[in-house]
Amino acid sequence: MGEALLGGLLAAGWDDLGVVEKVDARRAELEARFPSVRVLRDVEPADAAVVAVKPNDVRAACEALAGTKRVLSIAAGIPIAALEDALGGGTVVVRAMPNTPALVGAGAAAIAGGGAATDADLAWAEEVLGAVGEVVRVPEALLDAVTGLSGSGPAYVFLVAEALIDAGVLNGLPRDVSVKLATQTLLGAARLLVESGEGPEALRAQVTSPGGTTAAGLHALESAGVRAALLDAVSAATQRSRELGQ
Repeated sequence: MGEALLGGLLAAGWDDLGVVEKVDARRAELEARFPSVRVLRDVEPADAAVVAVKPNDVRAACEALAGTKRVLSIAAGIPIAALEDALGGGTVVVRAMPNTPALVGAGAAAIAGGGAATDADLAWAEEVLGAVGEVVRVPEALLDAVTGLSGSGPAYVFLVAEALIDAGVLNGLPRDVSVKLATQTLLGAARLLVESGEGPEALRAQVTSPGGTTAAGLHALESAGVRAALLDAVSAATQRSRELGQ
């Protein structure tokens, strides 16, 4: 995720960027891929930083960043209070929950500011994450729900894609044809939802003729409890996020 964010920032015209990477082999990879970026082994003084490490490494990373003016954390499950404690005070904290489509510049992220965060600090975080997708502001208490919906959401979509592909094969399509049709259908439906300005209910109604094929398919989905299963999936992921943050 950190590498995706770095690539997005460079594409958006950001410069004077530095990356801290402790692992020698990984540092060499980053130097080769991003020759205009300073790839460092240790933290150097900076006005702002992004913490993009595994949860177990967050405290050490924050302690090394003590004295930094602003810190944006995309580390999963680490609350603002823990970040502020590890930074030692005097640093503005913004916590974010991005998702993996940021790898292709189509991410969805939510941010929440710490007690000292101003609108300018949140705008800075939005600019950073906006390099790889859409950003919304929420209270920190809602970040677990964000995790359950958009953080875990790509996996739900991938599962649907798998099922659609297998369904096409079951009904006689060659697998390569089924893959192409299913993936383009998901992409096209998502673009239509975003670009048409209409809600999902209206778009669904437009493709559902009385007594037609789509009506029959939707009846099967509703009978199987697909809508309820998605509600339960988001709720379960939200609850698990809460547990991991305690």
